[in-house]
Amino acid sequence: MRPPSMSGHCLLAPIPESSSDCLPPKDIKLAVLGAGRVGKSAMIVRFLTKRFIGDYEPNTGKLYSRLVYVEGDQLSLQIQDTPGGIQVQDNLLQVADPLSRCVQWADGFLLVYSITDYDSYQAIRPLYQHIRKVHPDARVPVVIVGNKGDLLHARQVQTRDGVQLANELGSLFLEISTSENYEDVCDVFQHLCKEVSKSHGVSGDRRRASIIPRPRSPNMQDLKRRFKQALSSKVKAPSALG
Repeated sequence: MRPPSMSGHCLLAPIPESSSDCLPPKDIKLAVLGAGRVGKSAMIVRFLTKRFIGDYEPNTGKLYSRLVYVEGDQLSLQIQDTPGGIQVQDNLLQVADPLSRCVQWADGFLLVYSITDYDSYQAIRPLYQHIRKVHPDARVPVVIVGNKGDLLHARQVQTRDGVQLANELGSLFLEISTSENYEDVCDVFQHLCKEVSKSHGVSGDRRRASIIPRPRSPNMQDLKRRFKQALSSKVKAPSALG
């Protein structure tokens, strides 16, 4: 359930002004969703700055932008942090309008819960179902993350619970500690960037080109025959006039 480590293949930099002599970076839009106090903001800041900040004021939806290189692909990455005011009643998600707009906007999603908060875990399935409702015809990548893996003494959600839920939903699952392991946080975002890139065809252009069948030899022979006929007609034209 864990992707191969990719931390050595990611570089972050401010997004520069576009130059006319180079291709613009591909746009990647990610949203980090989950209940309050699960560490969404800390995860994003940890990924972008390598710094861990433990306490945040309740956010109203901050948007982060960076230029990211993932395995040779240049990506213009936008990460939408989201408020944690999520309510689930009878397994139904009560979604505010800003959150719905965010789900419509994003290309890929991190669904985050805290292993110390079982209620935050229970919010993951309704969130996932809402994403699939908004994107019914697209396989938008979703990664489920169990955060605060260092707080084992306060654990309320077992690792097997996260694995089982991810298997049921057909999603990748990772359990991480944002405070203790930058590489795991980086791998989560890089994996999601790669999956979104694939869905956009960023990495698939060369593959698609490679599977286009070459013309078979009879077709090439036919083209040569027609070319020779065209040349002979041009050669004969002056003698016909004489």
